[in-house]
Amino acid sequence: MSMKVELNIRQQLSMVMTPQLQMAIKLLQMARAEVIEQIQEELKENPLLENGDDTETEHQRDEPADPIETIGETEEPITPPTAKEQIDAEKEVPVDTQPASDVDWTTYLENSATAPSLPATERPDSDDLPSAAQTLRNNETLETHLLEQLRMARLCKEEEACAVFIIGNLDADGYFKDPPIREVAEECETSVEVAEAALNRVQRFDPCGCGARTLSECLLVQAEVLGIDDDLMVQVLTEHLTDVEKRNWDRLAKKLKVDLEEIHLLAKEIQKLDPRPGREYSSEPPQYITPDVYINKVGDKYFVTVNDDGLPKLRISRYYLERMKDKTNKAARDYVQDRLRSARWLLDSIEQRQRTIKRVAESILKFQRDYFEKGAGFLKPLILRDVANDIGMHESTISRATANKYLHSPQGLVELKYFFNTGINREGGQEDIASQAVKGFIKQVIGSENPKKPFSDQKIVEILKQKHGIEIARRTVAKYREQLGILESTKRKSSF
Repeated sequence: MSMKVELNIRQQLSMVMTPQLQMAIKLLQMARAEVIEQIQEELKENPLLENGDDTETEHQRDEPADPIETIGETEEPITPPTAKEQIDAEKEVPVDTQPASDVDWTTYLENSATAPSLPATERPDSDDLPSAAQTLRNNETLETHLLEQLRMARLCKEEEACAVFIIGNLDADGYFKDPPIREVAEECETSVEVAEAALNRVQRFDPCGCGARTLSECLLVQAEVLGIDDDLMVQVLTEHLTDVEKRNWDRLAKKLKVDLEEIHLLAKEIQKLDPRPGREYSSEPPQYITPDVYINKVGDKYFVTVNDDGLPKLRISRYYLERMKDKTNKAARDYVQDRLRSARWLLDSIEQRQRTIKRVAESILKFQRDYFEKGAGFLKPLILRDVANDIGMHESTISRATANKYLHSPQGLVELKYFFNTGINREGGQEDIASQAVKGFIKQVIGSENPKKPFSDQKIVEILKQKHGIEIARRTVAKYREQLGILESTKRKSSF
């Protein structure tokens, strides 16, 4: 057998993930906050990028005179994309075929210096934004609140050291679950009795119950402070919390051999207690959702606008525009060209991201027009493939464009994924209904029930079939109820 080395020429097609495409895909699937964070990182790393909100230049572009150019009107049918448009859409961002050395950067910079990187869009009225007073919040944490009371308690040095250690190890709900009290005593070089005394003092600070090691201990401390810690209360909080959680009042009355009325009075007292006393001082900041796209109704028509508020208005630095004209320093010019290429990819990717989100929202409006007109009960079954075929993009692109994105409309603020639902059959030849609409009906049924006689899951099945013609299994109702965060009927029942 002979072996030889030879050269062969072969032509084949392959997909290449260019840097532009990689950046476009990365930005498209990011949430709004992540995009802003990514832009801030690029501003730090790339000296050629400037934030137009922070710098002033004489080259500013006036707002377009015709608002129709900046918003999407979707009342007219969306024309099917041509073959070329579909190919371009799959690429996410157009890939440059011209060699980098042949790019006329000077012309590009002169054009980009006088134009914003992203299309201007309508912004919500300032009246829709919360006032300054509504955004203020108390920055006092549970730890500082308890330490302030500790300073006024005038404990001995050993007890104070243990109390400081305990307060520093409370969880977000105010519980002291770790380490054991024995280790607290060893850490503070004192006896277990002193550590226990310090723990008891902390538990009776405001809010009382903080520092408890178990739910039972937390509630017992609060009952003592409120003066309702009689023998029956102590026995229930110590031995029968499971029955209280499940509202098994009859069973509890039989166990304790007392009247049911007395158990009801006891349950009312227990409702005054707080199982999570530290949550009022939770230090976690609230997470506010900013919509990525708006759908507004003007007259009889709907308009789609992408929300650019909060996104830095990027542009190329004028200083480096002048440096590009200097052809004597080749190393500096090559560096500027490389940074310019990266900046251009970022600007194009952001613009493509906003454009894709807008097209997806327009398609959703086309399919779910009844929802925007009448509400959640009129949601239709919709899958990613439907929108992908409508606007000529791949399903994976639609999935990225809808992930962690939010839409604000006259019906409220919802995630874009909310509009994609499987269909539920209805009897009588009626049109299938979306699963989200069924969840809404379940919530309505439970909201209208008698608290003393809540509907079982099987009863909800019968009501849905009778009122809406929806054929659904009991286990499906249970699954949807759990997804809505609604308890089962036995735990929803109110006996008083």
